[in-house]
Amino acid sequence: MASGKILVAQGGGPTAVINQSLVGVALEARRFHQIERVYGARHGVRGILDEDFLDLSQENTHNLELVAATPSSALGSTRDKPDEKYCAEIFKVLRAHRIEHFFYIGGNDSSDTVRIVSLEAQKAGYPLRAIHIPKTVDNDLVGNDHTPGFPSAARFVAQAFAGANLDNAALTGVYVGVVMGRHAGFLTAAAKMAQKFPDDGPHLVYLPERTFVLENFLMDVKTTYERYGRCVIAVSEGIHDASGTPIASLLKKDIEHDAHGNVQLSGTGALADLLCDEIKARLNIKRVRGDTFGYLQRSFLGCVSDVDQREAREVGEKAVQYAMWSKRDGSVAIRRNGLYSVDYHLQPLEAVAGKTRVMEDAFIAAGGNDVTAAFRAYLQPLLGSGMPDIHRLRAPQVEKILALKG
Repeated sequence: MASGKILVAQGGGPTAVINQSLVGVALEARRFHQIERVYGARHGVRGILDEDFLDLSQENTHNLELVAATPSSALGSTRDKPDEKYCAEIFKVLRAHRIEHFFYIGGNDSSDTVRIVSLEAQKAGYPLRAIHIPKTVDNDLVGNDHTPGFPSAARFVAQAFAGANLDNAALTGVYVGVVMGRHAGFLTAAAKMAQKFPDDGPHLVYLPERTFVLENFLMDVKTTYERYGRCVIAVSEGIHDASGTPIASLLKKDIEHDAHGNVQLSGTGALADLLCDEIKARLNIKRVRGDTFGYLQRSFLGCVSDVDQREAREVGEKAVQYAMWSKRDGSVAIRRNGLYSVDYHLQPLEAVAGKTRVMEDAFIAAGGNDVTAAFRAYLQPLLGSGMPDIHRLRAPQVEKILALKG
């Protein structure tokens, strides 16, 4: 006899809308009489091993809705990257609690975790339905037009660069903003949505999909500065040389590494500082400033796309529907239709697990330091309603008197 228990967890980096997916699962499950309990694992797969569960069935609807509108991961998250042995232990816990539906909200690594747990259940002949629910600000999940979490982070990046551009126009110089994105440049490219007038920044955009050449970068900055008297630059944290070596590690040898041996990109301002130092030293430009957006773009309160909120809720709802009706494991995917609408599909776990999507060539300008109109058209509807606008003074210039006499 079926247990009527499901388990949901959140993994990887938090987003502004990941709780919409969580609540989508919890509330949609209440529509199915055969589901008796909805458990939430605290701190992702680590919470499963620790049997650290909350009974979300006992949460009232009003509070769930308040949580849905709150950024970051309400259940907590983890950076654990489970291997087969780890996933076998996850399966043991699921089996012990007679959990027969497992939903994991996360990115590439999370989808691979779901895949391995699903295989463990199949080998044991255990009736587990395992569904991956997409989430990532990097927008790098294959098989998806876009990923919940990305539109809100992109909205933040666009608004932040709009403000940085206004600041730079008032006090001219060079500004470098470093944005998340180790392999995919979607979030950095979103900075271009800040442009309204032809001379607005960001004037230059550098993405990990293209090889970064320091000499070319400096020439771009010099040319732009001479043209506009200023220069605003958006740079992905993952820019690299022709060999794939991160620029941050080339410019600074003692840069920090994370637990997996990767160069620590998001938690340090090193890249912005190093690029600013190069500009000052090589171009002799005095006013050069840099920022690293770091974790600000992931869960920034009050800067959320309504489109992102809606779709994040719907992928959670669809996950439950697929689990109950399709009787298949898989990963929920968003596909775009028409001018702007979406459908949801269940793709095989192996189609997405452990794979990385990068920006399509059609989205990147030929020179490698800008994006195309096609990218702007792609991103515009995702940013949601109520994007703030900027304006300029239109008053005429007063004729000079003293200068004419001289």
